[in-house]
Amino acid sequence: MMKEVIAFKNTKCECGHQNPVGTVLCEACGRPLEEQDRESNEVLEMRYDGMARRSQRANPNFIDRIWNFFSSVKIAVYMIILTLLGSMLGTIFPQENTFLNIDPSTYYKETYGTAGWIYYKLGLSHTYESWWFILLLVMIGASLVICSLDRVLPLYKALTKQRILKHKQFLTRQRVVYQGPVELESKEWVEQASVHIKKRGYRVHTLDNALLAEKYRFSRWGPYVIHIGLIIFLLAVLARGLPGLHMDQHVAFPEGEIKHIPNTSYYLKNEKFTVEYYSEQDLPKEFQGKNKVLPKLFKTQATLYECTANCNDPSKQPTLKAVDHHNIEVNDPMDYKGLKAYQFDYDLTPVLRSVKPSLVDKKTGKDYGTFQLRIKDPERNYKVGPYSLELKEKYNDFGLDENGQPVTKTPNPNAPAFLFLIKGPNLPAVGVHYFYFPKQIDKERFQQDAINAKMNGGSVPLELDVKGMGNVDLSMSTTYLNIRVDKAMPFVWVGAAIVMLGLVLGFYWQHRRIWLRIDDGNLTLGAHTSKNWFGIRREIAAILRKMNLEVDEKSLDNGGNHS
Repeated sequence: MMKEVIAFKNTKCECGHQNPVGTVLCEACGRPLEEQDRESNEVLEMRYDGMARRSQRANPNFIDRIWNFFSSVKIAVYMIILTLLGSMLGTIFPQENTFLNIDPSTYYKETYGTAGWIYYKLGLSHTYESWWFILLLVMIGASLVICSLDRVLPLYKALTKQRILKHKQFLTRQRVVYQGPVELESKEWVEQASVHIKKRGYRVHTLDNALLAEKYRFSRWGPYVIHIGLIIFLLAVLARGLPGLHMDQHVAFPEGEIKHIPNTSYYLKNEKFTVEYYSEQDLPKEFQGKNKVLPKLFKTQATLYECTANCNDPSKQPTLKAVDHHNIEVNDPMDYKGLKAYQFDYDLTPVLRSVKPSLVDKKTGKDYGTFQLRIKDPERNYKVGPYSLELKEKYNDFGLDENGQPVTKTPNPNAPAFLFLIKGPNLPAVGVHYFYFPKQIDKERFQQDAINAKMNGGSVPLELDVKGMGNVDLSMSTTYLNIRVDKAMPFVWVGAAIVMLGLVLGFYWQHRRIWLRIDDGNLTLGAHTSKNWFGIRREIAAILRKMNLEVDEKSLDNGGNHS
């Protein structure tokens, strides 16, 4: 309980004003409160006009210690340095999200050796999405908020509760000081001086023999405006990690297909992909005669669809509505309600979309009919003549694991395989399992007949066979689009604009104040500014000359080596 009392007790000035603990200069008259400070002749520390801050609280509790930690400018600088170092580490090797269709667990070791493997294992390959980097940003944001609150509240109090009459020691220990006799009565001199001071753009307040003049007070808020802008900027950057606010993905769109854009309600169809090449005559000189082929233009004629029904039901076909059409070229993206599709890359390797295999009897060669088998979204059941085919498993990129069991190696349809259960005449009642490979695969490793015989304990009397390219539907090209959604970016620009406003406020204006009092015909003047002491000295010298007091500008400098 005693600690509570000590923490909140007040310090009383000789003028009768009660000051909170931590106050350096009396809030009313400006007189130094500490005895040793009163005996000094040094220029006064005018930060927040000597007001107390919460971080200076006596006997801090646990919450106060947290507040003190984040209100420390030194700690803030350390956190900024750590964040900069972390950002630098993230640039040693390319980040994972800058590549298309790579396996980072093998890429970094294969490309950069042991250094790349260590880089990946330390998590530096996704530095800017890592928990520690985000934590540093959050801590910097907390520091900005607490630093601002710790200082802006006493500053606001100091500027809004300024007293006109100041203690004489407060005036004589300013950086700019003048003392000397005046001929007129104190009140008359103050009234005449206020006229000349107002002409300099100052707002003047008088009280009998005392005067307070100030201008450009708004410039004092410049640093805090910068803090507000930085806080908005950091919040916007952190918000980009929230679902729906930011996306930056590279998606493959085979020609002629409608494909869902991940994490959105949109679908995009690559209607047609076109690529043009430089002729030999148009090639740059360094490439002529070297059998080089360089693309001159590649574009995607794309249609964007929005799902209006059955969007989240995989068992039903979604209902789509065309909302935009655009010829996407490099530096000319499709842009629809914040979703942008940039031309990124292309692949002219044909992609299998569907086949029409025939069900054939191996011994007799009898053809029982064909069915449409889509590679991407196959149906579950098919009827071919007297036989029924039930799709049991689908493997996009067929392979065998260490136990010889079929697996899919990647989500890409590089080597699609389909496992059917076939039932019908001359087959066991439970049916037979049949692996079908629409594309040619590594026959040395995967022999279709051997795999099917092993699964069924003997050969299968039927087979699926595509008779000619007329039963094959190919996509002759694939375009790779960079899909971007960044709903937080406007707030990033707002934060940056507020930061610039704060910089302008702080750099192009200076808060200037002049205090003066006349005691028994003797003038005491003190002045303070946030910067540009030469400017305020010139102004005061000019004002005093208007009042018939000849002064030298340099004589107004009360200890120019102090700040």
